[in-house]
Amino acid sequence: MHPNAQTLQRFYTAFAQLDHAAMAACYAPNATFDDEAFSLKGRDQIGGMWRMLCTATKKPGAAEHWKLTFSGIEADAAGGKAHWEAHYLFSATGRKVHNIIDGTFTFTPDGLIATHRDRFNFWRWARQALGAPGLLLGWSPSLKRKVRSTAAGNLKKFLAQG
Repeated sequence: MHPNAQTLQRFYTAFAQLDHAAMAACYAPNATFDDEAFSLKGRDQIGGMWRMLCTATKKPGAAEHWKLTFSGIEADAAGGKAHWEAHYLFSATGRKVHNIIDGTFTFTPDGLIATHRDRFNFWRWARQALGAPGLLLGWSPSLKRKVRSTAAGNLKKFLAQG
């Protein structure tokens, strides 16, 4: 297995265990992360996002719904990819979500994640996480902007708390 594939294996194994510190250790100091909810720069922001999400998922009432599976890890010196699926309660609404995500990556020469881009069907996610508003507006750029804005605000507050 290529060392970069081993990095992805470590990352997703830690994620399945909600070990945000081990996840953050897989990123380069100046890494970038982007998905439908977040656009982040630097290990501190990215690690903070994973800490926030893992902390919310470990709470009583949410932890028993958590399950992460991953497959299709491939990587070489140029980049990598992975498929993962997460089952969880969306903390803002308490609704069950099954999100299906494909991640693409680039790596530093020393095997840390330099760029991480996760893609998923936002409308599908919004229908599950938000209910009727997601069903009706999940296709709209305005809802995606609102979700991004709320996620950024939540992360900023979380990081300010220490």
